[in-house]
Order: sequence, then C-alpha cells, then structure tokens
Amino acid sequence: MSKSAARKIEKSADAYRSIGEASEELGLQPHVLRYWETKFTKFVKPLKRRDGRRMFRPDDLAALRAIQMLVHDKGMTLKGAGKLLREQGVTSVLGGEARIVAPADSAENAPKPSPAREMQETVRQAFEANMPDTPAAGTTDRLETILSDLTDIKARLDQVRQKKAA
Repeated sequence: MSKSAARKIEKSADAYRSIGEASEELGLQPHVLRYWETKFTKFVKPLKRRDGRRMFRPDDLAALRAIQMLVHDKGMTLKGAGKLLREQGVTSVLGGEARIVAPADSAENAPKPSPAREMQETVRQAFEANMPDTPAAGTTDRLETILSDLTDIKARLDQVRQKKAA
C-alpha cells in the first residue's frame, strides 16, 4: 500500500498517531509538537517506540488542541497556557468552560514597574526634549548668514595667498 493510500484511511478516534499524522490533523509543524512536548510534560506524553518514533495518544492530541487554542486563538503565552491547563484542566479548555482572566485584572498580578524601564523612559524623554523635530525659528537664517560670511572670508584669504605666491 502506498503512503498516499495509507493517509486516506480514516483512523478511529482512539488510534495512536505518528507525529506526522498528529501535525497534519492539528495543522502544525512537527517541530512545534516536539517543542510543546518539552514545555507541557504533564499533558503531552507520547509513547516512544523502540526506534524513537513518537506515537500520540488521544489524550495527547486533546492536550495539543487545548494548547493550540490557548496560544494561537486566545493569544496566550506558553507559560500562561501551562498555568491555565494546570489550574483548570484540558477538558475545561476544550469545552469552552475555562475562565481566562488577564493578569492585570487582579491587583496582586498587576505588573510592577521595573527601575531599569523607568530609567530608560526618563532618558528617552530627556533626549526627545533636547532634540526638537524642527529647527528653532531663525536658526536657518542665522546659519545661512554665517555660511555667507565664512565664504567671503575664504575668498579674501585666497586672494591674499595668490598675491603672496606671485
């Protein structure tokens, strides 16, 4: 049986899937599944055959779907997705029952200002204050006058040098 014929055969929901089949089913690259396997060790534990190939169980696929939903659809970080899965479980995420709360919604999770960030902001504001976008009024006129004067002085010096050389 050829590979293309093998792929057209529907597997049962309880069947184990290779990493290629799992990645195709989820629409993700195999390297993403391997990476998520290292980050979500509690939820994604594919069986490894003697030859090292991974075989994903239905529970692994459910966890991967939940991770995909949280990260790709809800825009969560991997760390946030892991925390939510530990607290509320894979089934609540897949069932749409998981309560996703933004960290800023609670006072204890509010981001604390970093002294380094505050200093960067202060320096940025200082540079912006000292470097205006447009030159001050009259600056261009003064510079043109100075340039004209310097050009005139240079012309006189050139005349003096020519007289001395002759």
